[in-house]
Amino acid sequence: MKRKGIWLGLSLLLVAAMLLASCGTTTTTTTTTTTTAAATTTTTTKTTVTTSTSTTAPVITSSTSTPTTGHWWDKLGTPQYGGTLTLPMAKDPTTWDPYLGTSNPSLCAFFMEQPVANDWTLDPKVYDYTNGYTPPDYCVGFLCTSWEFTDSTTYVLHMKQGIHYQNIPPANSREMTAADIVYHYDRITGLGDGFTKVDPYYSSVAQLQTLTSVTAPDKYTVVFKWKTPNIIGITGLLQSSSIQNSIECPEAVTQWGDLNDWHHAIGSGAFIVKDFVDASGLTVVRNPNYWGYDERYPKNQLPYIDQVTILVIPDQSTCLAALRSGKIDYLDQVSVVDSKNLAKTNPELLQIGLPLGTIYTVDPRNDVKPFSDIKVREALQMAINIPEIASTYYQGAASSLPGTLTTYAMGDWSYQYSDWPQSLKDTYTYNPTAAKKLLADAGYPTGFTTDIVVSNDFDLNLVQVVQSYFAAIGVTMSIRAMDPSSWLSYVLTGHKHDAIAARNQGMLELNYEPDIQIYRFNTNYRVNYTMVSDPNYDALVTQSLTASTTDQYKAVMQKVNQLVAQQHYVISVCQPQLFTVYQPWLKGFSAQNESLSATGSNSALWFFQFGARFWIDSKLKTSLGH
Repeated sequence: MKRKGIWLGLSLLLVAAMLLASCGTTTTTTTTTTTTAAATTTTTTKTTVTTSTSTTAPVITSSTSTPTTGHWWDKLGTPQYGGTLTLPMAKDPTTWDPYLGTSNPSLCAFFMEQPVANDWTLDPKVYDYTNGYTPPDYCVGFLCTSWEFTDSTTYVLHMKQGIHYQNIPPANSREMTAADIVYHYDRITGLGDGFTKVDPYYSSVAQLQTLTSVTAPDKYTVVFKWKTPNIIGITGLLQSSSIQNSIECPEAVTQWGDLNDWHHAIGSGAFIVKDFVDASGLTVVRNPNYWGYDERYPKNQLPYIDQVTILVIPDQSTCLAALRSGKIDYLDQVSVVDSKNLAKTNPELLQIGLPLGTIYTVDPRNDVKPFSDIKVREALQMAINIPEIASTYYQGAASSLPGTLTTYAMGDWSYQYSDWPQSLKDTYTYNPTAAKKLLADAGYPTGFTTDIVVSNDFDLNLVQVVQSYFAAIGVTMSIRAMDPSSWLSYVLTGHKHDAIAARNQGMLELNYEPDIQIYRFNTNYRVNYTMVSDPNYDALVTQSLTASTTDQYKAVMQKVNQLVAQQHYVISVCQPQLFTVYQPWLKGFSAQNESLSATGSNSALWFFQFGARFWIDSKLKTSLGH
């Protein structure tokens, strides 16, 4: 499998600093849901953080506070200050400014921070953050202390006090206030502060276009107003780790026009950009005046690591060699084959298997024969032996369960496989004899001939495996591969294919916010290339827009997922794992091969939000000859 998003995984490494530090001594989280009988039923979710307003940093020594017994993270060891973390990235960054687009967005994580983050202290047994989307239940304040809906279209953010920009001109360590949050969203949406809709603002997130105003009624309060109610859409947007929520320094924009030069990379983050060389890499160093403290060890000022060196290494084989020799400390998106080889050559390396953010599927057009007949779609599903693909093709590093729209990892947002009736499970169970009977019942006793249009960044060998399964029930499928851009034009937007399509992003369990994911099979959704037109599905989409509480939205999503499973809009193939591999001296990240129970999350996402909280065990590194 190809390496995708290495840059994401590694530069992810630093919003570490950025995302969850509290400037005080204790952090408590409470979630309150309030409903009324009025038409404007509201949901109030608050995360309260006790913070210190002091901006005086403690003296940093070689020792830190001793871990308090009784916490799940005690097994990860005692944090240490100092050391250098070395990471790879696939190519040069192309922008240093959230205003200028999404290319290498995680780069901003080095020096900019966001209002909301995942909970660094949450026991992974409660929620392990394996999904790319984090439900609002498991978000906490980072630049903010709390948030709430005062009505169904008004989202209010309450900022922390004592957050300071880096001590670099023109920011000069001044305190961040609500006006800075307003400026940021005005800038990327053209709503004010001198920015207008004709400016080239960041516009790829459609939900931002329904934002009508952002105001600051006082120094630490921000009010967002929206055209239409959509509590999950609004929270998903404003609590996302995406680039649109990275807060820049207004004075820097005023002075330079934009931040598309690494010298102008200024924010409130735990690291400062020190150097960048094209085709070579970049270096960030510890912000000595950083405002944040470790939520697990509240006396410890962050970050722990002195320096992060990012090396431009486009080739995966070179990255693997650098990992083996100890020249880099971390590599994500590692295939199962490379994972097994590393385990043989370097058993000291620690590995975590994480599910791909989507289930691979093959996607028939539901509006044309023979695929308009659910019997045919069921037959194609029963022709595929998912457990066999998982155990042989992916050497056991894959899930053998079929998928629905929402990943099972999201708990009661999904329709758990354990809750499926046996009759439904049977339609996803390998049974070529039953599949042939279904085809005969549908009027295809000898099968039929079809084709599949595939984006060639998909695993074409896997398509050939599917082709052989289909052939065993009499379905002859030819394969037509296209380059990704041509596929997008021909299939995704043009809908010019006449049978089956597939691409590197399957249709199921894709890590989108629920209010985006739910549209995938909506009749009028422009990229519904499966051409599903189901009034029952459309009714559920409409119902989701009227949900005024998280629980109401969850109930809709459960029904949506059940319908997707029952109707077989697409054919589940498999959800493989990719591996995160890292050196044993990288601490706070995992421990003794405890996998997800130790990391609590998708590794790239943790690096993105919490890199400032990892540390280097220098003695262990030296003892291993590095």
